Amino acid sequence: MNTNETQNVKILNSDPSAIGLFGLAMVTLVASSQKLDITTGTSFIIPWAIFLGGFAQLFACINDSKRQNTFGATAFGAYAFFWFGVAASWMIQLGVFGQAMAKAVDPKQLGFAFLGYLIFTLFMTIGAVEANKVLLIIFILIDFLFIGLTFKSFGIVPEFAHKLAAYSELLISMVSFYGCAAMVLNPHFGRVFLPVGKPLGIFKKVK
Repeated sequence: MNTNETQNVKILNSDPSAIGLFGLAMVTLVASSQKLDITTGTSFIIPWAIFLGGFAQLFACINDSKRQNTFGATAFGAYAFFWFGVAASWMIQLGVFGQAMAKAVDPKQLGFAFLGYLIFTLFMTIGAVEANKVLLIIFILIDFLFIGLTFKSFGIVPEFAHKLAAYSELLISMVSFYGCAAMVLNPHFGRVFLPVGKPLGIFKKVK
């Protein structure tokens, strides 16, 4: 007797947020050192922008997508492509693609890109309200980073805007390192080793 049976196979993936936050922490740490005048130039920031800011967060994006986590996939994917774009912009400024392109650079065009990411980050911050407090802090700091970058690109209070971006970026790195550690150690120990804070429960009920 032949029977046809249908089986549903569920493939479980580990949470990719830790590697995504690590990538964010690393690239913002290196990039902030230049904004704070601790280091100079962007040549050695570019590899970290591509591999940690870009590929590490893109990896997290793809795996969050497999977990049907739209918020995480969108966030990590968008910021991954941001760092790819920034790395390419720095390469243009450095003349990698020729002096003609380097001379034709208009910083205001990058300002509009930063403005677009500010708009994106603002509504993602609303979503982070119902994630956890560590993630919410990171998004708020990213808001300040893009405010600083946008203002500086448009020549609006440039000195203040530069400092705002620099210190915001450094703080993003520190909080992201903490978030990464929490994402790794909490499930590893099977308990809350590093608290991340419950969602605020403003827009939906906290379970």
